[in-house]
Amino acid sequence: MGQELQSAIVDHLRRITETAAPPFGEEARASLVEELWRGAGLDVERDAVGNVVAAVPGGDGPRVLVAAHLDTVFAEGTDVRVRSEGERLCAPGIGDNSASLALLTTFLERREAGGARPRLTVAATVGEEGVGDLRGARHLVAERGEACDAFVAIDGHLGTVVAQAVGSRRLEARFRGPGGHSWGDFPSPSAVHAAGSAIHALAGLALPSEPRTSLNVGEVWGGTSINAIAQQAGFNLDLRSLDPTVLDRLDERARAVIAAAARRSGCEVEVVQIGDRPVARADNAWLVACALRALEGVTRHHAVVASSTDANAALAHGIPAIAFGVYRGGDAHRSSEWLETSSLVPGYRALERLLACLAA
Repeated sequence: MGQELQSAIVDHLRRITETAAPPFGEEARASLVEELWRGAGLDVERDAVGNVVAAVPGGDGPRVLVAAHLDTVFAEGTDVRVRSEGERLCAPGIGDNSASLALLTTFLERREAGGARPRLTVAATVGEEGVGDLRGARHLVAERGEACDAFVAIDGHLGTVVAQAVGSRRLEARFRGPGGHSWGDFPSPSAVHAAGSAIHALAGLALPSEPRTSLNVGEVWGGTSINAIAQQAGFNLDLRSLDPTVLDRLDERARAVIAAAARRSGCEVEVVQIGDRPVARADNAWLVACALRALEGVTRHHAVVASSTDANAALAHGIPAIAFGVYRGGDAHRSSEWLETSSLVPGYRALERLLACLAA
């Protein structure tokens, strides 16, 4: 039974992983998931932002919305073919979040008519990664939150329960300068030099360890040629904290640092907010208790942590929510991403037990 179940999950995992879902390009994967869920006997719809949504017949107790995001961080054209390496399967996005979609889909196909589960609505969401800014989860909560007693995001590693939402502020800094010829117009102000100066200054900011806070420049661009002084350049910046006041202050400091670097370099700069995920908590102790109970006997290691997931959207609206991990793997958000094939059946059992617990 275990080997047959693993094979079924892996079949779905390969199809889902190899159907690319770059940021703002989830359509092909959404169509695949819609097809699979219809094949599982569900009446499936697409909502206004592109989420795949279905009510699961039957169930008792709380009304629970279970979501797994469609998108990956990888750009269009990335090679997403799955490779087998011993006990591992490897591909960009194979864990985050293809594995979650594969296990959820397998559960929907194999659900028993009399099996214990809450009153379920399932969703495959768009816009969780990058600058998607949780647009799929936000729309779900706005449209369905009042009819929802709990929200579970299927996302992350087996044994990990996300109980608190980390806030994330995303900024884009756009520098402009006169530019010119690298010899004839030197030392005309360079937008690239201004951006580099700002990044260096940002990296030197002192951040508190409590509450945990982080800063990251994720992408940098600019210039036209090695022998041209850059007229335009920019970067995007991800600021995170467990405290909304600390996050606001870090936002102010970052903007001040960027503006000062532009002035020193003789360039202009525009700083635009491109994302804002809320810091949030809700009364989710009963959900966390169910999650930990579901993990008993499945994995020896578990942790209740804070992170940024689709659950942020629900927590920000006061809806009890968690994110629940269902696979073991590594190198998330890297082209070398991998997962342990042997973790898929335990992850499935943990998901099955979680939903049974929520029906009580």
